[in-house]
Parts: sequence; C-alpha cells; structure tokens
Amino acid sequence: MWDQGVCAALRARLGPLVAAGIAEADLPDQRLWRIDPAADYGALSTAAHGKVDLAKLRRHWPDILRVVASVYTGTVSAYDVMRMLQRDGHPTPLGDAIAGYGRIFKSLHILAYLDDETYRRDIKAIRNLQEGRHSLAARLFHGRKGEIYQRYHKGMEDQLGALGLVLNCVVLWNTRYLNAALDSLRAQGYPVADDDVARLSPFMRRHLGVHGKYSFALPELAGGLRDLRDPDAADDDQ
Repeated sequence: MWDQGVCAALRARLGPLVAAGIAEADLPDQRLWRIDPAADYGALSTAAHGKVDLAKLRRHWPDILRVVASVYTGTVSAYDVMRMLQRDGHPTPLGDAIAGYGRIFKSLHILAYLDDETYRRDIKAIRNLQEGRHSLAARLFHGRKGEIYQRYHKGMEDQLGALGLVLNCVVLWNTRYLNAALDSLRAQGYPVADDDVARLSPFMRRHLGVHGKYSFALPELAGGLRDLRDPDAADDDQ
C-alpha cells in the first residue's frame, strides 16, 4: 500500500500497468476505504468498511511531501524509502500515513474497475502481456529449474540482469521477424487482418531451442534476416 501512496503523492495515476495486479478473481478479497464512517454507499457499504484517517494524513503531510520529493529528485531510492517506512516488520507512523493515502486511490481504482469495461479490458490485456513475458523468461531461465542459487545480493542482480538482457534480445528478434513475416504475407496477397495482428505477441517461445551448443558468431545474411518459411508448407514442430 505504501507504493500506491507514494505514486498518488507523485500525481502518478494508478494506471492499468500497476493496477493489473488486481483482477476479477481477486475482488472478493479486496475492501474499499471510506472517509465518512456514517456515509451510505448502498450496495457497496459492506465492502467499504475500512476508514481513512484524514487527521493522521494532515499531521504527516509535510513529511510525506519530503519523502516524495526525495524519491522524485533521486536523492533517496525507492528501495531505501520502503525500508525506512517499516520497523521490525511493522509500518512506522509515517509509513502508516502514506499507506492510508494510498488506500484512497486503491478504492478509486477498484470502483473504476467495476464500472468501466474498457478499463477492465486494458488491465486484462496487460496481465496477458505480463504472463507472456514471465513464461518466456521461464523458458530461457531453464538451468537449475529456474531457481537463483547465488549467495549474495549482487550475484542475484547480475543473474537477473543477464536474464533480462537475453529476454530483450529474444523479444527484439521475434519482433523483427514478425514484422518481416507480415510484410511478406501482405506482399504475396495473403489476407492479414489488423485485429489478428493486434493479438500477436513478441513473447512467443515455441521456436526457441535452449538446449545444445550456443554459437555467438554472426552469420552472413543477405538483408540481415534469415529466409522466411513458406506459409503454405506443413508445420514443423521439431
């Protein structure tokens, strides 16, 4: 909840990319937060049983602004702020105030999610992208069952950084060949619907061979790309 509070104070709207963490299946476990405990929200009154303490927010507001300014200017990293806002696993008074501020915007997000079908579609599309990226990463990170065995934090960061680099290379490779394949199909007169193209993903992985020998020698390719397959040829699942 602290991250939502900091984002809200930065005037960064809790958009679909962040909000994708909450889906329809998660809604029964979510609760709304109210400012006026006596207000009647009709069918939502039962869900809105949390209360935002505005007096606490006012008391800590100058400190909240200082924290946000420090993050915004890069004086303090977000990681250090997260550590500063808790003590022995419990939020500090300032951390609790920032969390309370974030609950306002979390409630607004949930209400928008329930009311706006376009917003729900956007979140679903982003969740699909996230899951596709995670699946591709799992395909690439196949050694030792995809688990990190580095002892030290820096070693873990190096391993994850290498995974991110390889993953980005694969996505770039897939994107270039997707574009080349689409251009070739259009040039040959095949029907290519824009709606179908919009559903294509650069996170495809069935064609990747992660076992065997790796070669880092650049091949001599005319035009910079390998020859594309014949669209009328039989599928090769090997």
